[in-house]
Amino acid sequence: MAERGTQEVRPFLAKWALVAVPYLWSLLFFLAPFLIIFKISLSQTAIAMPPYLPVIGSLGDLWTKLSDFTFDNYIFLTEDPLYYSAYLSSLRIAFVSTVLLLIVGYPIAYGMARAPKSLRNALVMAVILPFWTSFLIRVYAWIGILKPEGLITIALQALGILGPGEQIHVYNTETAVFIGIVYSYLPFMVLPLYAALEKLDATLLEAAADLGCPPTKSFWVITFPLSLPGVVAGCFLCFIPIVGEFVIPDLLGGSETLMIGKTLWAEFFNNRDWPVSSAVAVVLLIILVVPIVIFQNQQKKA
Repeated sequence: MAERGTQEVRPFLAKWALVAVPYLWSLLFFLAPFLIIFKISLSQTAIAMPPYLPVIGSLGDLWTKLSDFTFDNYIFLTEDPLYYSAYLSSLRIAFVSTVLLLIVGYPIAYGMARAPKSLRNALVMAVILPFWTSFLIRVYAWIGILKPEGLITIALQALGILGPGEQIHVYNTETAVFIGIVYSYLPFMVLPLYAALEKLDATLLEAAADLGCPPTKSFWVITFPLSLPGVVAGCFLCFIPIVGEFVIPDLLGGSETLMIGKTLWAEFFNNRDWPVSSAVAVVLLIILVVPIVIFQNQQKKA
């Protein structure tokens, strides 16, 4: 009987050990850092190292100092138009970039899914290939392409489209930011779309053609609705990180491009205002909770 009980306990423990791994990962690398950032956001700036006065010195102070909690940093974010302008600008740029990624990525994924099976692995590898190069190096490469004396200007001058003294002024504009974002995040859009389109039953399109349905109509009636899980997954995989993007707007957008990632970096490193920058990060996370929850629900349905 004891041996039988031991045999029943082992699968139970193995099951819970397997489930505990992702929860432990989230606890260590998400919840704990978030609590630290939230704690700093309740503090006040000070000329010290670290540059803030902690409200809670230890866990033992948590219950004794509840009355000392202050949300002055969060109130400050609502009073300064810079911050909500940065949030709105980030959401706008992320939304437009996601739409552009969908417009560019869907035909690529569709072509990959309709390619011969012998070529599909090579096409997937071509999409993944940019990840083998540093993200920072790839963004820096666009500076040499987009700057006024860069490769685009040289190519257009060689083709006679531009005169000897004319230049393309794209660098340090929002257009350059959109170009960099679409290039950098395109694989995150293409791969979920390809996974959805590749599983599409081709006989449905053949049946629609036999019934007299034109290809354009069959695409909107059959192909696109069946690929919606990939569309939703790709859009959220791109939109969520783009909102907090820092490297691309900093290198390609210049000082006029306002995004919350740049604002957060400036508060943390330039102004050394850790409490305010922590409050900015907490609010950003709260804003992104909604699309994250929607994405998780969509994944469960898929």
